Amino acid sequence: MTVDSSALLLDGPWRHQHVPANGARFHVAVSGPDDRDAPLVVLLHGLPELWWAWRHQLPALAEDGYRVVAMDLRGTGGSDKPPIGYDVPTLTRDVAGVVRSLGCERAVVVGHGVGGGDVAWAMPAYHPGLVRGVAVLSSPHPLQRRADPRSGLRARAARRMAAAQVPHLPERSMTRGDLVARLLREWGGPRWPEPAALAVYRRAAQIPFAAHSALEQVRWLYRSTVRADGARHAQALRSAPAVPTLQVHGGSDGCYPVSRSMASGAVARALGSQYRFEMLSGAGHYLPEEEPERVSTLLRGWLAELG
Repeated sequence: MTVDSSALLLDGPWRHQHVPANGARFHVAVSGPDDRDAPLVVLLHGLPELWWAWRHQLPALAEDGYRVVAMDLRGTGGSDKPPIGYDVPTLTRDVAGVVRSLGCERAVVVGHGVGGGDVAWAMPAYHPGLVRGVAVLSSPHPLQRRADPRSGLRARAARRMAAAQVPHLPERSMTRGDLVARLLREWGGPRWPEPAALAVYRRAAQIPFAAHSALEQVRWLYRSTVRADGARHAQALRSAPAVPTLQVHGGSDGCYPVSRSMASGAVARALGSQYRFEMLSGAGHYLPEEEPERVSTLLRGWLAELG
């Protein structure tokens, strides 16, 4: 069974747009004032999700006057699905291009989990003049994961990542099997996923080429750790300028465990007073959906502090 991407342009207090960026076309859901002078907040989803993961935060942040954009990353949902470009540096260029296509020069970038979190962490390294601040949910900093094994993947999640390196079989499991459900259940909290959310993400995986694109992101994250492009990426992260940063992690995250070094390690020390860490006890990996009110409240307060 295949699904047309238009089936995922779900209705709500937002409007759907397609914008050109970095040689491709990207779908975004936009809430808030249609005003280029309004402060822009870009929301990036994780695996195996799409823009809809931010359905609670879109109207909540718009209430405060922000122009809020939930973006389908390359290869996901209504965005183009080219055969290449699933490395983090390219994905940051996609995000920067979307910001500029929307008529803005600066934005706050909020990323979640595997995929969106990695892109958000990297934005100051590759596009320092564009980023007003970064908020990252459920994703330790990549340099922290290199330096502290306790910040790395949990054992079962690591096995999932390793299995994703095999060609074809993981794609089949996402489109015809239960891999989407297993990821959501294993990484999320005890009450996750909701049946409606599971149905949406199963449909999203059945869009032609979407499962392959999502897994290509995972493959790059895994393989680049031992390749030259990964070493260059790590060096870019080390050289990134400090920006205001909010990091939020669930106490019951089934993908990445909570580590003390998240709040006190080298990354936190480098960011200094511009860094804030919050832990949501009892919450799993999919914070924007598992804890929508707590996440929206945290983001609204932090954004207000940015001014």
